[in-house]
Amino acid sequence: MPSNDKQAITTTLFDEWKTIEDLLAQLDEDAWNAPTALPEWTVHDVVAHLVGTESFLAGVQPPPTEVDVKALAHVHNDIAALNESWVIALRDLTGAEMLARFREITTLRRETLTAMPQEEWDAESFSPLGQVPYGRFMRLRVFDCWMHELDIRDAVGIVGNEGGPRGEMAFLDIYEALGYVIGKRGKAPEGARIALELTGPLQRTLNISVDGRARVVDSFDADPTTIVRLDSGLFTRLAGGRTTAAEHAARIELEGDTEVGQRIVDNLAFVF
Repeated sequence: MPSNDKQAITTTLFDEWKTIEDLLAQLDEDAWNAPTALPEWTVHDVVAHLVGTESFLAGVQPPPTEVDVKALAHVHNDIAALNESWVIALRDLTGAEMLARFREITTLRRETLTAMPQEEWDAESFSPLGQVPYGRFMRLRVFDCWMHELDIRDAVGIVGNEGGPRGEMAFLDIYEALGYVIGKRGKAPEGARIALELTGPLQRTLNISVDGRARVVDSFDADPTTIVRLDSGLFTRLAGGRTTAAEHAARIELEGDTEVGQRIVDNLAFVF
């Protein structure tokens, strides 16, 4: 898929929003208040963040709050401060009211994105990735919304399909970060050949070769120096910073240079 394909990205993003909407419609008020893997955030707060982000993209500023969000321990940058402003501003709404807000803003955003001319979709835009085409930013929205769907499901114990088109498109953001994750964070040494064997709904083998820098390759010209084998669901949550390898050691298999393998799984997180 071309990285900026409007039809593919909007179709997947709209499907993700509908999946989240259907999930939220199943929740009672207690479930809305369930804690998630994200520091200080409940399910209600995660949805407030989603509503806030799409509202901001629609040109709506967060309601004022007397809380100094930048002083909060879990707020580390300006984007996080904006997120927290929305979370605090919407915290008094009931679950039903939050669901209504989510439906309202995603309906508006569907209309806006559907009507957006191709030249605007392709134009450079501010994003958490820096200056990128607006369409690339929207692909990042697929990843963010999908990860938050998993946060909600994990918090309330409702299992969903983590594969399929939504999971595949979201996984692209993880795939594109693998060189950084393996080379910089995991400090895989020069000459290393790392095979990540993922089982589960996003089953695949990812080969990362370190030759000057770490990069994903189709295949190796020799056996892997390290094999890391784990379920794609766990891999996704490790990459998203939702948990740690130490908490799931029994679910991770390492072969070859296990010291390198352990360092990699301990440093998979690139979303904070």
